Amino acid sequence: MTIRVLIADDQMMVREGFSVLLNAMPDIEVVGEAVNGREAIERVRELAPDVVLMDIRMPELNGIEATREIVASHGASKVLVLTTFDLDEYVYQALRAGASGFLLKDASARQLADGVRVVASGEALLAPTVTRRLITEFSRMAETPRLSAAVQAQQYGELTERETEVLVLIAQGLSNAEIASHLVVAESTIKTHVSRVLVKLGLRDRTQAAVFAYEARLVTPG
Repeated sequence: MTIRVLIADDQMMVREGFSVLLNAMPDIEVVGEAVNGREAIERVRELAPDVVLMDIRMPELNGIEATREIVASHGASKVLVLTTFDLDEYVYQALRAGASGFLLKDASARQLADGVRVVASGEALLAPTVTRRLITEFSRMAETPRLSAAVQAQQYGELTERETEVLVLIAQGLSNAEIASHLVVAESTIKTHVSRVLVKLGLRDRTQAAVFAYEARLVTPG
């Protein structure tokens, strides 16, 4: 099936460049563009894309607020955040808003296409080292208070010991295959554990699971 993509960025050259790169892929089609967050929300409503490439810093409505609205109202459309800097102070906020990951604007054509495919498949773009570093850094700096002890006990207390172990490894940026290798079990078993973790914690995807683990102090930043 063809992955339908919407590009939201206020820079025309960025939109056109990414459109050319993605439309060159046999399994990806750019179905629309938006120049700000407000227009991105409207275009998602009209086009129902599989993936939204979302810039953070845009006029009228920024990418964080647009991401929050899209995730809340159009959950089938995954958001892949675009940023110029690998330590953009807003990226962590975007992940908390429900983005499925982020990609640097200087990514290669292959990295861009692979990122779109990963997010479209329902996975989170957590593998790159820079993502792990960013999540770690901004979980430490986040303005929002971490989860209280009572909330922690109520939420992740329902996880089994193995599920908690899997959650920690997700937060460290490991893929299902890497977790399976680390725990010496089948990858299909890890997929089952991941699904159960998401259901028990009421989370959308692996990105939110990673953020949850850091905020709950299951993983120590650093």
